[in-house]
Amino acid sequence: MPLALLALAIGAFGIGTTEFVVMGLLPEVAGDFGVSIPTAGLLVTGYALGVMSGAPLMTVLGTKVSRKRMLMLLMGLFIAGNLLSALAPAFSVMLIGRVVASLAHGAFFGIGSVVAADLVAPERKAGAIAMMFTGLTVANVIGVPLGTLVGQIAGWRVTFALVAALGVVGLAGIARLVPDMPKPEGVRLRHELAAFKNAQVLLAMAMTVLGFGGVFAAVTYIAPMATRVTGFSDGSVTWLLVLFGLGMVGGNLVGGRYADRALMPMLYVSLGALAVVLALFTLTAHNKAAAAVTIVLIGALGFATVPPLQKRVLDQAHGAPTLASAVNIGAFNLGNALSAWLGGLVISAGLGYTAPNWVGAALAAGALVLAVLSSALERRRSPAGVVVAGGTPAGQRITVRR
Repeated sequence: MPLALLALAIGAFGIGTTEFVVMGLLPEVAGDFGVSIPTAGLLVTGYALGVMSGAPLMTVLGTKVSRKRMLMLLMGLFIAGNLLSALAPAFSVMLIGRVVASLAHGAFFGIGSVVAADLVAPERKAGAIAMMFTGLTVANVIGVPLGTLVGQIAGWRVTFALVAALGVVGLAGIARLVPDMPKPEGVRLRHELAAFKNAQVLLAMAMTVLGFGGVFAAVTYIAPMATRVTGFSDGSVTWLLVLFGLGMVGGNLVGGRYADRALMPMLYVSLGALAVVLALFTLTAHNKAAAAVTIVLIGALGFATVPPLQKRVLDQAHGAPTLASAVNIGAFNLGNALSAWLGGLVISAGLGYTAPNWVGAALAAGALVLAVLSSALERRRSPAGVVVAGGTPAGQRITVRR
C-alpha cells in the first residue's frame, strides 16, 4: 500500500470526525450560545449544504492547480474552518466556520479518489479508493465517539481544536507523502463539464443519491427508534452508532476489494441486500439483539456501495474525472438530506418511528433498478461481439474482439 494512501486516509478521518461529531455535541453548543436545539441543528444542515455546493465550486477553482497542491489547500481550508468553530464568539460565527470547513469536504474526497486511483495499478483502483474512505469510516468508530466524550468532559471547543490539529497532521502527510501529480495535459474545465453529458455518469450519481439515501433514511432517526421502539436506553445510542461505524469499515473494505473484480455485480448484491435489510428493520427494530445486528448490516451494505459507485464515476468520466468525482461526493450528501426529509415526512404523518425504514428500502430498491438499467444501456451501446474493458490509465478503453 503506498504511504500516500495513509496520508489521504488521515485527512479523511479528520473530515469524517468534524462532519458527524457535532451531532453528539448539539446540547453543549446550544447551551453555550443560548440557542435552541433545532437552531443548533443548523450546524449539521449548513455543513451538508456546504459540501454539496463546495464540491463543484472548489474543484472548478482548482482546475489550474496540481492535484497535490489542491489537496493541501483544501486541508488548509478545513483547518481554518475548524479553528474558527473552536474560537467562535457567537453562534453565527460558528456556523460560518462549519460552512468553511465543509467547502473542503467534497473536493477533498473527489480529488483524493482520483489521486488514490492513480497511485496503484488499474486492477486495484477501487481498493485504493476504499483505503482512503477507510479514514471516513473509522472516524465513525473512533473519532466521533471520542470527540463527543472529550467535548462533554473538556468542552466542545476542545473537540474542534483537536479536529483542526488532525487537519495539520493530514496536511503534513499529504505534503510529505503524496507525489506531485499535475493534471493531465489538455484537460480543461470544459472537458470536466463534458462528463455530465454522459448518461452513465448521471446514472451513477443517481444511484449514489438513492443508495446512500436508503442508508440514512434509517440512521437519521436511529435514536428515537432505538429508545422508543426497541427499548434501548439513551446512553446505548452511542454504542449503536459505533456498531454502525464498524459495519461501515467492513463494508467499505469488502466493496473496494470486490469492485475491482466485478463492479456491477457488487452493486447488484449490495443494493439488493440493503433494500431487503432495511425492509426487515421494521420488524427487527422490536428486538434489541436483532436490531443491533441489523444496524451493523445497514452500515456494511451501505458502504459496500461507496468504492464501486465512486469508481463507476471515474471510469465513465474517462480522461476528465475530477469534477465528476467531486460532484458524486456531493451526491452522497444530497442523499442524506433527501432521506432525512422523507423520513421526517412519514414520521410526521403518524406512521411511526420505523416508517423511515420503508422509505430507505424503497430508495435502495430504486438504486438497484438504476444499476440494472445502467448495465443494460452499456450492453446495448457496445458493438456486437466487442467486449469493452475500462480501468486503464487516463480512463482509456481497450476493445477485445471475440
